[in-house]
Amino acid sequence: MNPQAKLIFISSLLLGSSITLSSNHWIMAWTGLEINTLAVLPLISKSHHPRAVEAATKYFLVQATASALVLFSSMINAWHTGQWDITQLTHPTSCLVLTTAIAMKLGLAPFHFWFPEVLQGTSLTTGLLLATAMKFPPITLLYLTSHSLSPTLLTVMALLSTALGGWMGLNQTQIRKILAFSSISHLGWMAVIICYNPKLTLLNFYLYSLMTATVFLILNTMKALKLTTLMTVWSKTPPLSTILFLALLSLAGLPPLTGFMPKWLIIQELTKQDMTLAAMAISLLSLLSLFFYLRLMYCTAITLPPHTTNHMKQWHIHKPTSILIAIMATLSITLLPLSPMLLAII
Repeated sequence: MNPQAKLIFISSLLLGSSITLSSNHWIMAWTGLEINTLAVLPLISKSHHPRAVEAATKYFLVQATASALVLFSSMINAWHTGQWDITQLTHPTSCLVLTTAIAMKLGLAPFHFWFPEVLQGTSLTTGLLLATAMKFPPITLLYLTSHSLSPTLLTVMALLSTALGGWMGLNQTQIRKILAFSSISHLGWMAVIICYNPKLTLLNFYLYSLMTATVFLILNTMKALKLTTLMTVWSKTPPLSTILFLALLSLAGLPPLTGFMPKWLIIQELTKQDMTLAAMAISLLSLLSLFFYLRLMYCTAITLPPHTTNHMKQWHIHKPTSILIAIMATLSITLLPLSPMLLAII
């Protein structure tokens, strides 16, 4: 892609996100979401492969539908209350339609169908954008309207997302699809707590973005897209294989790594809210996603020759790894001791 064109699209992404994050009016928030959608479409389809064009088309149709629902929800609320303020969403129908629209934009179950297909049709770097930066504006809208939304509906959607994200990722061999279902599962953890402690949702999103970015960047360095390719990367970059092993453990939420922190705090908050059953259910359902993380880790660091893969062993490379990967990997593994301080702030 032309560097000037790429600069324009990235700038438009930053502009659209900034407009949505800083707006107090529904029309401005909707405008920012639309700018984001139009800016990311060329990045998805830049390879001109049929799968990329298909992914861009699916992304456009779903996001356009969700944006129309956001506008429809705000118009219903303005019709009944005379308010276009985002924090003044009070009409029950508007709250229901907005929850549906945001769930569609994020990829929450049962509106998750588009996300794995779109992620599979893009490159790893664009997939990283879709899995992290593009979810920030919708999460912000959920944060601003969390006091008006239905806790029961969001809890049901959260449990469904965690179940489907774990269950459907079990039989996948494409790494991008596995990471897509991982994202759906993590969104369930964010949605279950948004009505009770919205700051915990933001903390979970920040840490999820950090860990996912680490995994995506390492996989992009290794040029690994399938499990069979992942079995041979130890010969190409041995240190990165070890870091990827730990980053996947952190993404799975195992102590004493960073990924355990948001799960721990969310379970603690759900227990305080007398939602012990929901906490127990979402904890047990997250074991499904733990299984495919363990599969990825097994292929990364435990499968050594002789093995049954047909892929040729790759040459060891001495290309220096980006310092960004080193910093992000360190943060995504070692932040758990900060939990007491973060808990005090929240």
